[in-house]
Amino acid sequence: MKIDLSGVLSTVVQRPCSHFDERPDEADISLLVIHNISLPAGQFGTPFVDELFMGSINCNAHPSFSDLKNLRVSAHCFIKRTGNVLQYVPFNKRAWHAGLSEFEGHAACNNFSIGIELEGTDTTPYTLMQYNALAVLSKSIMQRYPKITPSRIVGHCDIAPGRKTDPGSSFNWQLFLNMLEQSS
Repeated sequence: MKIDLSGVLSTVVQRPCSHFDERPDEADISLLVIHNISLPAGQFGTPFVDELFMGSINCNAHPSFSDLKNLRVSAHCFIKRTGNVLQYVPFNKRAWHAGLSEFEGHAACNNFSIGIELEGTDTTPYTLMQYNALAVLSKSIMQRYPKITPSRIVGHCDIAPGRKTDPGSSFNWQLFLNMLEQSS
């Protein structure tokens, strides 16, 4: 995967959303955060994650969506169960994925991180296609933004402990890191 100078992937579906803003310092991109999401929880292949990131979700479509009303959230990329990647926010812009967060004493991780959402739950195993796509994508990100190293790839749970649990116990960190190393 190739990332151009404006932080856009050339080989994936682009879904430009409006839920982003400028980074305080674009040169400070130094963290990759892995998340999970499914809407409704535990259901895959629905249009609702895309609609949430695009700001067009019908909050009456499912009872669990009432908390999503007026929520403005995004990720840089979303990896479906099939391994297909969608990009919502260019990497050089600040997506709104981490919320209240801290990494190594630095608060507001959205300022310096890239957020990747996996279609999944904390307890449902991710697909091999997702791991493959995540490894390739992560390697491209690390090449374009060299401050991101394997030790600076974390789960949402690591930067918002007690508040967030994703990507959860179902995420196989060792498999992912092995694949990341192999794709070098």
